Amino acid sequence: MLKSSVASESASERRSAGATPASAGARAPVSAGGASRLARSGARPFAFRILLATMAKNVEASGDFKVADMSLADFGRKDIELAEVEMPGLMSCREEYGAAQPFAGARIIGSLHMTIQTAVLIETLAKLGADVRWCSCNIFSTQDHAAAGVVKGNTANVFAWKGETLEEYWWCTAKAVTWPDASGADLIVDDGGDVTLLVHEGVDAEKKYEATKALPDPASTDNAEFKCVLAIIKASIERDPKFFTKMAARIVGVSEETTTGVHRLQVMADTGKLLFPAINVNDAVTKSKFDNVYGCRHSLPDGLMRATDIMISGKKACILGFGDVGKGCAQAMKAAAAITYVTEIDPICALQACMEGFQVVTLEEVVSIIDIFVTSTGNKDIIMLKHMQQMKNNAIVSNIGHFDNEIDMAGLEKSGATKINIKPQVDAWRFASGNQIIVLAEGRLMNLGCATGHPSFVMSSSFTNQTIAQIELWTNKSTGKYDKKLYLIPKELDEKVARLHLGKLDAHLTDLTKDQAEYIGIKPAGPFKPATYRY
Repeated sequence: MLKSSVASESASERRSAGATPASAGARAPVSAGGASRLARSGARPFAFRILLATMAKNVEASGDFKVADMSLADFGRKDIELAEVEMPGLMSCREEYGAAQPFAGARIIGSLHMTIQTAVLIETLAKLGADVRWCSCNIFSTQDHAAAGVVKGNTANVFAWKGETLEEYWWCTAKAVTWPDASGADLIVDDGGDVTLLVHEGVDAEKKYEATKALPDPASTDNAEFKCVLAIIKASIERDPKFFTKMAARIVGVSEETTTGVHRLQVMADTGKLLFPAINVNDAVTKSKFDNVYGCRHSLPDGLMRATDIMISGKKACILGFGDVGKGCAQAMKAAAAITYVTEIDPICALQACMEGFQVVTLEEVVSIIDIFVTSTGNKDIIMLKHMQQMKNNAIVSNIGHFDNEIDMAGLEKSGATKINIKPQVDAWRFASGNQIIVLAEGRLMNLGCATGHPSFVMSSSFTNQTIAQIELWTNKSTGKYDKKLYLIPKELDEKVARLHLGKLDAHLTDLTKDQAEYIGIKPAGPFKPATYRY
Protein backbone atom coordinates (compact mmCIF):
# COMPACT_ATOMS: atom_id res chain seq x y z
CA MET A 1 0.00 0.00 0.00
CA LEU A 2 2.85 2.37 0.75
CA LYS A 3 4.26 4.17 -2.27
CA SER A 4 7.37 6.31 -2.38
CA SER A 5 5.48 9.14 -4.03
CA VAL A 6 1.77 9.79 -4.18
CA ALA A 7 2.33 11.70 -7.39
CA SER A 8 3.11 8.39 -9.09
CA GLU A 9 -0.08 6.70 -7.86
CA SER A 10 -3.22 6.36 -9.89
CA ALA A 11 -6.42 7.98 -8.68
CA SER A 12 -7.81 4.56 -7.79
CA GLU A 13 -4.77 3.84 -5.60
CA ARG A 14 -5.23 7.12 -3.74
CA ARG A 15 -8.89 6.30 -3.13
CA SER A 16 -8.00 2.83 -1.85
CA ALA A 17 -7.12 4.19 1.59
CA GLY A 18 -10.83 4.52 2.22
CA ALA A 19 -11.29 8.26 2.70
CA THR A 20 -13.26 10.64 0.55
CA PRO A 21 -10.99 11.30 -2.44
CA ALA A 22 -9.13 14.56 -1.94
CA SER A 23 -9.26 17.19 -4.61
CA ALA A 24 -6.07 17.58 -6.58
CA GLY A 25 -7.15 20.63 -8.53
CA ALA A 26 -4.40 23.08 -9.48
CA ARG A 27 -3.66 25.98 -7.19
CA ALA A 28 -0.92 28.56 -7.46
CA PRO A 29 1.70 28.06 -4.76
CA VAL A 30 1.54 30.35 -1.75
CA SER A 31 4.42 31.19 0.53
CA ALA A 32 4.89 29.21 3.71
CA GLY A 33 5.14 32.51 5.52
CA GLY A 34 2.00 34.03 4.07
CA ALA A 35 3.67 36.67 1.90
CA SER A 36 0.71 39.02 1.88
CA ARG A 37 0.56 39.20 5.66
CA LEU A 38 4.30 39.71 5.92
CA ALA A 39 4.15 42.44 3.33
CA ARG A 40 1.45 44.24 5.25
CA SER A 41 3.32 43.91 8.53
CA GLY A 42 6.63 45.08 7.13
CA ALA A 43 8.24 42.58 9.49
CA ARG A 44 10.44 40.96 6.83
CA PRO A 45 12.62 42.40 4.05
CA PHE A 46 11.30 42.13 0.50
CA ALA A 47 14.04 39.68 -0.52
CA PHE A 48 13.06 37.42 2.38
CA ARG A 49 9.44 37.42 1.27
CA ILE A 50 10.49 36.40 -2.22
CA LEU A 51 12.60 33.59 -0.76
CA LEU A 52 9.62 32.26 1.17
CA ALA A 53 7.44 32.38 -1.91
CA THR A 54 9.92 30.40 -3.99
CA MET A 55 10.39 27.80 -1.25
CA ALA A 56 6.65 27.08 -0.89
CA LYS A 57 5.30 23.61 -1.71
CA ASN A 58 2.36 23.19 -4.04
CA VAL A 59 0.76 20.46 -1.94
CA GLU A 60 -2.76 20.56 -3.27
CA ALA A 61 -1.78 20.44 -6.94
CA SER A 62 0.73 17.65 -6.33
CA GLY A 63 -1.88 15.24 -4.97
CA ASP A 64 0.64 14.23 -2.30
CA PHE A 65 -1.87 14.27 0.56
CA LYS A 66 -4.96 12.44 1.79
CA VAL A 67 -7.74 14.23 3.67
CA ALA A 68 -11.50 13.78 3.89
CA ASP A 69 -12.90 16.83 2.13
CA MET A 70 -11.04 19.74 0.56
CA SER A 71 -14.24 21.78 0.43
CA LEU A 72 -13.74 22.32 4.18
CA ALA A 73 -10.48 24.20 3.62
CA ASP A 74 -11.92 27.72 3.84
CA PHE A 75 -13.67 26.85 7.10
CA GLY A 76 -10.38 25.43 8.33
CA ARG A 77 -8.47 28.58 7.41
CA LYS A 78 -10.94 30.78 9.32
CA ASP A 79 -10.63 28.54 12.38
CA ILE A 80 -6.82 28.50 12.11
CA GLU A 81 -6.76 32.31 12.05
CA LEU A 82 -8.95 32.40 15.16
CA ALA A 83 -6.62 29.97 16.92
CA GLU A 84 -3.54 32.02 16.04
CA VAL A 85 -4.85 34.85 18.22
CA GLU A 86 -5.10 32.42 21.15
CA MET A 87 -1.63 30.94 20.61
CA PRO A 88 0.81 33.73 21.54
CA GLY A 89 3.74 31.39 22.16
CA LEU A 90 3.74 30.03 18.62
CA MET A 91 3.19 33.45 17.09
CA SER A 92 6.13 34.77 19.13
CA CYS A 93 8.28 31.93 17.77
CA ARG A 94 7.43 33.01 14.25
CA GLU A 95 8.38 36.58 15.06
CA GLU A 96 11.59 35.71 16.90
CA TYR A 97 12.94 32.99 14.62
CA GLY A 98 11.28 33.65 11.25
CA ALA A 99 14.03 35.73 9.67
CA ALA A 100 16.72 33.23 10.65
CA GLN A 101 14.85 30.27 9.11
CA PRO A 102 16.33 27.81 11.64
CA PHE A 103 14.71 24.80 9.93
CA ALA A 104 16.09 25.55 6.47
CA GLY A 105 16.80 22.18 4.87
CA ALA A 106 15.03 20.20 7.61
CA ARG A 107 12.40 17.57 6.93
CA ILE A 108 9.95 17.20 9.81
CA ILE A 109 7.49 14.33 10.17
CA GLY A 110 4.73 14.94 12.70
CA SER A 111 2.44 12.32 14.21
CA LEU A 112 0.15 14.33 16.45
CA HIS A 113 -3.62 14.96 16.56
CA MET A 114 -4.49 16.82 13.33
CA THR A 115 -6.51 19.58 14.97
CA ILE A 116 -6.81 23.31 14.39
CA GLN A 117 -4.24 23.91 17.12
CA THR A 118 -1.85 21.45 15.48
CA ALA A 119 -2.36 23.31 12.21
CA VAL A 120 -0.90 26.41 13.87
CA LEU A 121 2.10 24.33 15.03
CA ILE A 122 2.56 22.88 11.53
CA GLU A 123 2.47 26.30 9.93
CA THR A 124 4.90 27.66 12.51
CA LEU A 125 7.40 24.91 11.65
CA ALA A 126 6.89 25.63 7.95
CA LYS A 127 7.29 29.38 8.44
CA LEU A 128 10.62 28.68 10.14
CA GLY A 129 11.83 26.87 7.04
CA ALA A 130 10.85 23.21 7.51
CA ASP A 131 9.53 20.82 4.88
CA VAL A 132 6.67 19.22 6.85
CA ARG A 133 4.64 16.04 6.42
CA TRP A 134 1.95 15.10 8.93
CA CYS A 135 -0.40 12.38 10.11
CA SER A 136 -2.61 12.08 13.16
CA CYS A 137 -1.75 9.95 16.19
CA ASN A 138 -5.35 8.87 16.80
CA ILE A 139 -7.96 7.46 14.43
CA PHE A 140 -10.72 9.73 15.77
CA SER A 141 -8.94 12.98 16.62
CA THR A 142 -8.52 14.62 13.21
CA GLN A 143 -10.56 17.74 12.56
CA ASP A 144 -11.18 17.42 8.84
CA HIS A 145 -11.42 21.15 8.21
CA ALA A 146 -8.03 21.63 9.87
CA ALA A 147 -6.43 18.99 7.65
CA ALA A 148 -7.95 20.53 4.52
CA GLY A 149 -6.93 24.03 5.59
CA VAL A 150 -3.28 23.01 5.97
CA VAL A 151 -3.24 21.31 2.56
CA LYS A 152 -4.88 24.33 0.92
CA GLY A 153 -2.31 26.56 2.59
CA ASN A 154 0.45 24.47 1.02
CA THR A 155 2.34 24.28 4.32
CA ALA A 156 2.40 20.50 4.81
CA ASN A 157 1.52 17.21 3.15
CA VAL A 158 -1.22 15.84 5.40
CA PHE A 159 -2.47 12.25 5.58
CA ALA A 160 -5.31 12.22 8.11
CA TRP A 161 -9.08 12.09 8.42
CA LYS A 162 -11.51 11.47 11.25
CA GLY A 163 -12.58 7.85 11.59
CA GLU A 164 -9.62 6.03 10.07
CA THR A 165 -9.41 2.26 10.38
CA LEU A 166 -6.25 0.87 11.96
CA GLU A 167 -5.01 -0.14 8.50
CA GLU A 168 -5.64 3.38 7.20
CA TYR A 169 -4.00 4.92 10.24
CA TRP A 170 -0.74 3.06 9.67
CA TRP A 171 -0.94 3.67 5.93
CA CYS A 172 -1.14 7.39 6.71
CA THR A 173 1.84 7.11 9.05
CA ALA A 174 3.88 5.32 6.39
CA LYS A 175 2.94 7.91 3.76
CA ALA A 176 3.89 10.77 6.08
CA VAL A 177 7.36 9.37 6.83
CA THR A 178 8.18 8.85 3.14
CA TRP A 179 9.25 11.86 1.09
CA PRO A 180 8.66 11.91 -2.70
CA ASP A 181 12.30 11.00 -3.33
CA ALA A 182 11.69 7.77 -1.35
CA SER A 183 13.79 8.91 1.60
CA GLY A 184 12.80 9.84 5.14
CA ALA A 185 12.73 12.61 7.73
CA ASP A 186 15.35 14.51 9.70
CA LEU A 187 13.20 15.28 12.75
CA ILE A 188 10.17 13.71 14.41
CA VAL A 189 7.37 15.42 16.34
CA ASP A 190 5.75 12.45 18.07
CA ASP A 191 2.70 12.00 20.27
CA GLY A 192 2.62 8.55 21.81
CA GLY A 193 5.72 7.38 19.97
CA ASP A 194 4.19 5.68 16.93
CA VAL A 195 6.64 7.10 14.37
CA THR A 196 9.56 6.38 16.70
CA LEU A 197 8.20 2.84 17.14
CA LEU A 198 7.83 2.34 13.39
CA VAL A 199 11.42 3.46 12.72
CA HIS A 200 12.90 1.26 15.45
CA GLU A 201 10.83 -1.79 14.49
CA GLY A 202 11.72 -1.16 10.86
CA VAL A 203 15.45 -1.06 11.60
CA ASP A 204 15.22 -4.29 13.62
CA ALA A 205 13.28 -6.05 10.84
CA GLU A 206 15.75 -4.87 8.18
CA LYS A 207 18.66 -6.28 10.22
CA LYS A 208 16.86 -9.60 10.54
CA TYR A 209 16.05 -9.62 6.83
CA GLU A 210 19.68 -8.93 5.95
CA ALA A 211 20.82 -11.84 8.11
CA THR A 212 18.09 -14.40 7.35
CA LYS A 213 16.06 -13.06 4.39
CA ALA A 214 12.99 -13.53 6.58
CA LEU A 215 10.31 -10.89 6.07
CA PRO A 216 8.10 -9.66 8.95
CA ASP A 217 4.97 -11.78 9.29
CA PRO A 218 1.77 -9.94 10.31
CA ALA A 219 0.25 -13.32 11.23
CA SER A 220 2.89 -13.76 13.93
CA THR A 221 1.00 -11.50 16.36
CA ASP A 222 -2.56 -11.33 17.71
CA ASN A 223 -2.29 -7.57 18.26
CA ALA A 224 -4.41 -5.93 15.54
CA GLU A 225 -2.34 -2.75 15.52
CA PHE A 226 1.03 -4.50 15.44
CA LYS A 227 -0.21 -6.57 12.50
CA CYS A 228 -0.52 -3.29 10.61
CA VAL A 229 2.98 -2.22 11.65
CA LEU A 230 4.49 -5.49 10.45
CA ALA A 231 2.57 -5.24 7.16
CA ILE A 232 3.92 -1.73 6.56
CA ILE A 233 7.49 -2.81 7.32
CA LYS A 234 7.17 -5.93 5.16
CA ALA A 235 6.05 -3.85 2.17
CA SER A 236 8.84 -1.35 2.83
CA ILE A 237 11.54 -4.04 2.87
CA GLU A 238 10.23 -5.46 -0.40
CA ARG A 239 10.76 -2.05 -2.01
CA ASP A 240 13.91 -0.96 -0.18
CA PRO A 241 15.51 -3.29 2.38
CA LYS A 242 17.37 -0.37 3.97
CA PHE A 243 14.69 2.34 4.05
CA PHE A 244 14.33 2.57 7.83
CA THR A 245 18.04 2.02 8.45
CA LYS A 246 18.87 4.96 6.21
CA MET A 247 16.19 7.13 7.77
CA ALA A 248 17.32 6.32 11.33
CA ALA A 249 20.84 7.38 10.36
CA ARG A 250 19.69 10.77 9.12
CA ILE A 251 17.24 11.50 11.97
CA VAL A 252 18.62 14.23 14.22
CA GLY A 253 16.11 13.61 16.99
CA VAL A 254 12.54 13.37 18.22
CA SER A 255 10.50 15.57 20.55
CA GLU A 256 7.80 13.59 22.38
CA GLU A 257 4.48 15.03 23.53
CA THR A 258 3.01 12.46 25.90
CA THR A 259 3.60 10.43 29.06
CA THR A 260 3.30 7.13 27.21
CA GLY A 261 5.71 8.14 24.47
CA VAL A 262 8.22 9.39 27.03
CA HIS A 263 7.99 6.07 28.89
CA ARG A 264 8.75 4.20 25.67
CA LEU A 265 11.72 6.45 24.98
CA GLN A 266 13.08 6.04 28.50
CA VAL A 267 12.96 2.26 28.20
CA MET A 268 14.82 2.41 24.88
CA ALA A 269 17.39 4.84 26.29
CA ASP A 270 17.95 2.71 29.41
CA THR A 271 18.49 -0.43 27.33
CA GLY A 272 20.75 1.27 24.78
CA LYS A 273 18.27 0.75 21.95
CA LEU A 274 17.43 4.41 21.26
CA LEU A 275 18.70 5.25 17.78
CA PHE A 276 18.72 9.07 18.05
CA PRO A 277 18.43 11.85 20.66
CA ALA A 278 15.04 12.57 22.21
CA ILE A 279 13.62 15.56 24.05
CA ASN A 280 10.88 14.99 26.63
CA VAL A 281 8.36 17.76 25.98
CA ASN A 282 5.69 16.14 28.16
CA ASP A 283 7.49 16.81 31.43
CA ALA A 284 8.19 20.46 30.73
CA VAL A 285 6.28 22.28 33.45
CA THR A 286 4.55 24.43 30.84
CA LYS A 287 3.27 21.24 29.23
CA SER A 288 2.42 18.78 31.99
CA LYS A 289 0.99 21.31 34.43
CA PHE A 290 -0.94 23.19 31.75
CA ASP A 291 -1.96 20.92 28.88
CA ASN A 292 -2.48 17.90 31.15
CA VAL A 293 -4.22 19.70 34.03
CA TYR A 294 -5.95 22.77 32.58
CA GLY A 295 -6.51 21.29 29.13
CA CYS A 296 -8.27 18.22 30.53
CA ARG A 297 -10.20 20.36 32.99
CA HIS A 298 -11.67 22.12 29.96
CA SER A 299 -12.04 19.29 27.45
CA LEU A 300 -13.43 16.47 29.62
CA PRO A 301 -16.79 18.14 30.31
CA ASP A 302 -16.83 19.42 26.73
CA GLY A 303 -16.54 15.86 25.42
CA LEU A 304 -19.10 14.47 27.87
CA MET A 305 -21.70 17.09 27.03
CA ARG A 306 -21.21 16.96 23.27
CA ALA A 307 -21.42 13.17 23.31
CA THR A 308 -24.35 12.67 25.68
CA ASP A 309 -25.88 16.02 26.72
CA ILE A 310 -25.77 14.65 30.25
CA MET A 311 -26.40 16.89 33.24
CA ILE A 312 -23.19 16.47 35.24
CA SER A 313 -24.42 18.19 38.38
CA GLY A 314 -25.57 15.71 41.00
CA LYS A 315 -24.17 12.69 39.14
CA LYS A 316 -21.53 10.40 40.60
CA ALA A 317 -18.23 10.50 38.70
CA CYS A 318 -15.20 8.30 39.18
CA ILE A 319 -11.81 9.51 37.94
CA LEU A 320 -9.42 6.58 37.69
CA GLY A 321 -5.96 8.02 38.31
CA PHE A 322 -5.02 11.30 40.00
CA GLY A 323 -1.91 12.33 38.08
CA ASP A 324 -1.85 15.62 36.20
CA VAL A 325 -4.58 14.49 33.79
CA GLY A 326 -6.69 13.04 36.59
CA LYS A 327 -6.30 16.19 38.67
CA GLY A 328 -7.72 18.30 35.86
CA CYS A 329 -10.58 15.86 35.30
CA ALA A 330 -11.48 15.67 38.99
CA GLN A 331 -11.44 19.47 39.24
CA ALA A 332 -13.80 19.67 36.26
CA MET A 333 -16.29 17.21 37.72
CA LYS A 334 -16.17 18.88 41.12
CA ALA A 335 -16.70 22.30 39.52
CA ALA A 336 -19.74 20.92 37.70
CA ALA A 337 -21.13 19.76 41.08
CA ALA A 338 -20.70 16.05 40.46
CA ILE A 339 -20.08 13.80 43.47
CA THR A 340 -16.53 12.84 42.56
CA TYR A 341 -14.57 9.75 43.53
CA VAL A 342 -10.92 8.98 42.72
CA THR A 343 -9.01 5.71 42.42
CA GLU A 344 -5.24 5.68 42.88
CA ILE A 345 -2.29 3.33 43.37
CA ASP A 346 0.15 6.03 44.52
CA PRO A 347 -0.17 7.04 48.22
CA ILE A 348 1.10 10.56 47.50
CA CYS A 349 -1.46 11.17 44.75
CA ALA A 350 -4.14 9.54 46.91
CA LEU A 351 -3.33 11.89 49.79
CA GLN A 352 -3.45 14.86 47.41
CA ALA A 353 -6.90 13.76 46.28
CA CYS A 354 -8.09 13.51 49.89
CA MET A 355 -6.76 16.98 50.67
CA GLU A 356 -8.68 18.32 47.64
CA GLY A 357 -11.90 16.91 49.05
CA PHE A 358 -12.23 13.77 46.92
CA GLN A 359 -13.13 10.34 48.27
CA VAL A 360 -10.41 7.83 47.37
CA VAL A 361 -11.91 4.41 46.71
CA THR A 362 -11.28 1.21 44.80
CA LEU A 363 -13.24 0.71 41.60
CA GLU A 364 -14.83 -2.40 43.04
CA GLU A 365 -16.30 -0.38 45.93
CA VAL A 366 -18.23 2.02 43.72
CA VAL A 367 -18.61 0.38 40.30
CA SER A 368 -22.35 -0.20 40.68
CA ILE A 369 -23.25 3.38 41.69
CA ILE A 370 -21.17 5.54 39.33
CA ASP A 371 -22.76 7.47 36.45
CA ILE A 372 -19.57 8.66 34.73
CA PHE A 373 -16.30 6.73 34.54
CA VAL A 374 -13.15 8.43 33.25
CA THR A 375 -9.85 6.55 32.98
CA SER A 376 -6.77 8.76 33.16
CA THR A 377 -3.93 6.52 34.34
CA GLY A 378 -1.63 5.99 31.35
CA ASN A 379 -1.72 2.27 32.19
CA LYS A 380 -3.63 -0.68 30.75
CA ASP A 381 -6.52 -2.89 31.90
CA ILE A 382 -8.13 -0.32 34.19
CA ILE A 383 -11.82 -0.93 33.49
CA MET A 384 -12.35 -4.57 32.56
CA LEU A 385 -15.38 -6.45 31.23
CA LYS A 386 -16.27 -7.70 34.72
CA HIS A 387 -16.54 -4.09 35.87
CA MET A 388 -18.69 -3.02 32.92
CA GLN A 389 -21.09 -5.87 33.54
CA GLN A 390 -21.69 -4.56 37.08
CA MET A 391 -22.35 -0.93 36.06
CA LYS A 392 -25.72 0.76 36.37
CA ASN A 393 -27.88 1.25 33.29
CA ASN A 394 -26.55 3.94 30.91
CA ALA A 395 -23.35 4.49 32.89
CA ILE A 396 -20.91 6.44 30.71
CA VAL A 397 -17.50 4.80 30.19
CA SER A 398 -14.74 7.01 28.81
CA ASN A 399 -10.97 7.35 28.57
CA ILE A 400 -8.83 10.47 28.49
CA GLY A 401 -5.54 8.87 29.45
CA HIS A 402 -3.91 6.37 27.12
CA PHE A 403 -4.58 4.99 23.64
CA ASP A 404 -7.42 2.44 23.76
CA ASN A 405 -6.30 -0.16 26.30
CA GLU A 406 -7.27 1.45 29.61
CA ILE A 407 -10.75 0.10 28.89
CA ASP A 408 -11.15 -3.58 27.98
CA MET A 409 -12.70 -3.00 24.56
CA ALA A 410 -11.53 -6.40 23.29
CA GLY A 411 -13.31 -8.13 26.15
CA LEU A 412 -16.46 -6.08 25.61
CA GLU A 413 -16.51 -6.89 21.89
CA LYS A 414 -16.23 -10.63 22.62
CA SER A 415 -18.74 -10.60 25.48
CA GLY A 416 -21.89 -11.09 23.44
CA ALA A 417 -23.13 -7.60 24.32
CA THR A 418 -25.00 -5.86 21.49
CA LYS A 419 -23.39 -2.72 20.12
CA ILE A 420 -25.84 0.05 19.23
CA ASN A 421 -24.32 3.08 17.54
CA ILE A 422 -25.99 6.28 18.71
CA LYS A 423 -23.86 8.73 16.73
CA PRO A 424 -20.19 8.88 15.68
CA GLN A 425 -17.96 7.84 18.59
CA VAL A 426 -20.93 7.21 20.92
CA ASP A 427 -22.06 3.59 21.32
CA ALA A 428 -24.44 1.80 23.65
CA TRP A 429 -23.43 -1.73 24.60
CA ARG A 430 -26.42 -3.78 25.81
CA PHE A 431 -25.82 -6.85 27.96
CA ALA A 432 -28.03 -9.91 28.20
CA SER A 433 -29.35 -8.56 31.53
CA GLY A 434 -30.97 -5.66 29.68
CA ASN A 435 -28.60 -3.11 31.18
CA GLN A 436 -26.51 -1.05 28.81
CA ILE A 437 -23.47 1.20 29.13
CA ILE A 438 -22.49 4.15 26.94
CA VAL A 439 -18.91 3.91 25.64
CA LEU A 440 -17.29 7.03 24.19
CA ALA A 441 -14.81 7.05 21.29
CA GLU A 442 -14.44 3.25 21.39
CA GLY A 443 -12.26 3.62 24.49
CA ARG A 444 -9.87 6.09 22.87
CA LEU A 445 -9.38 9.72 23.89
CA MET A 446 -12.91 10.99 24.36
CA ASN A 447 -12.03 14.68 24.47
CA LEU A 448 -10.68 14.42 20.92
CA GLY A 449 -13.07 11.76 19.63
CA CYS A 450 -16.23 13.41 20.95
CA ALA A 451 -15.12 17.05 21.05
CA THR A 452 -12.22 19.14 19.74
CA GLY A 453 -9.59 18.46 22.38
CA HIS A 454 -7.85 21.14 24.41
CA PRO A 455 -8.38 24.84 23.69
CA SER A 456 -5.89 26.86 21.68
CA PHE A 457 -4.31 28.82 24.53
CA VAL A 458 -3.18 25.80 26.53
CA MET A 459 -1.99 24.04 23.37
CA SER A 460 0.09 27.09 22.54
CA SER A 461 2.09 26.34 25.66
CA SER A 462 2.62 22.69 24.67
CA PHE A 463 3.42 23.45 21.05
CA THR A 464 5.80 26.28 21.83
CA ASN A 465 7.78 23.66 23.76
CA GLN A 466 7.65 21.41 20.70
CA THR A 467 8.92 24.19 18.44
CA ILE A 468 11.76 25.11 20.79
CA ALA A 469 12.71 21.44 21.21
CA GLN A 470 12.84 20.95 17.45
CA ILE A 471 14.98 24.07 17.01
CA GLU A 472 17.28 22.85 19.78
CA LEU A 473 17.76 19.47 18.10
CA TRP A 474 18.23 20.81 14.58
CA THR A 475 20.59 23.66 15.41
CA ASN A 476 22.75 21.31 17.48
CA LYS A 477 22.82 18.49 14.94
CA SER A 478 26.58 18.86 14.44
CA THR A 479 27.68 20.03 17.88
CA GLY A 480 27.57 16.72 19.75
CA LYS A 481 25.44 18.33 22.46
CA TYR A 482 22.83 15.57 22.34
CA ASP A 483 23.63 11.87 22.54
CA LYS A 484 21.23 8.97 22.03
CA LYS A 485 19.49 9.71 25.32
CA LEU A 486 16.31 11.27 26.62
CA TYR A 487 16.59 14.94 27.65
CA LEU A 488 14.29 17.37 29.46
CA ILE A 489 13.75 20.90 28.19
CA PRO A 490 16.01 23.26 30.21
CA LYS A 491 14.38 25.32 32.95
CA GLU A 492 15.32 28.57 31.18
CA LEU A 493 13.31 27.57 28.12
CA ASP A 494 10.42 26.32 30.24
CA GLU A 495 10.21 29.71 31.91
CA LYS A 496 10.50 31.42 28.53
CA VAL A 497 7.46 29.53 27.28
CA ALA A 498 5.46 30.69 30.31
CA ARG A 499 6.64 34.27 29.87
CA LEU A 500 5.48 34.33 26.24
CA HIS A 501 1.90 33.67 27.36
CA LEU A 502 1.57 36.17 30.21
CA GLY A 503 0.88 39.20 28.05
CA LYS A 504 -2.20 37.61 26.54
CA LEU A 505 -3.62 37.36 30.07
CA ASP A 506 -2.53 40.88 31.01
CA ALA A 507 -0.24 39.48 33.72
CA HIS A 508 2.61 41.65 35.03
CA LEU A 509 5.65 40.08 36.64
CA THR A 510 7.36 41.63 39.63
CA ASP A 511 11.08 42.24 39.03
CA LEU A 512 13.56 40.70 41.42
CA THR A 513 16.21 43.11 42.70
CA LYS A 514 19.88 42.20 42.58
CA ASP A 515 20.01 41.99 46.37
CA GLN A 516 16.94 39.76 46.51
CA ALA A 517 18.38 37.47 43.83
CA GLU A 518 21.67 37.17 45.68
CA TYR A 519 19.82 36.43 48.91
CA ILE A 520 18.18 33.34 47.46
CA GLY A 521 21.09 32.43 45.20
CA ILE A 522 19.64 32.94 41.72
CA LYS A 523 20.00 35.35 38.81
CA PRO A 524 17.50 38.24 38.62
CA ALA A 525 16.28 36.95 35.24
CA GLY A 526 15.98 33.34 36.40
CA PRO A 527 15.74 30.41 36.39
CA PHE A 528 13.70 31.03 39.52
CA LYS A 529 13.37 27.47 40.80
CA PRO A 530 15.84 24.58 41.15
CA ALA A 531 15.40 21.46 39.06
CA THR A 532 14.06 19.66 42.14
CA TYR A 533 11.15 22.10 42.60
CA ARG A 534 7.73 20.41 42.15
CA TYR A 535 5.32 22.98 40.82
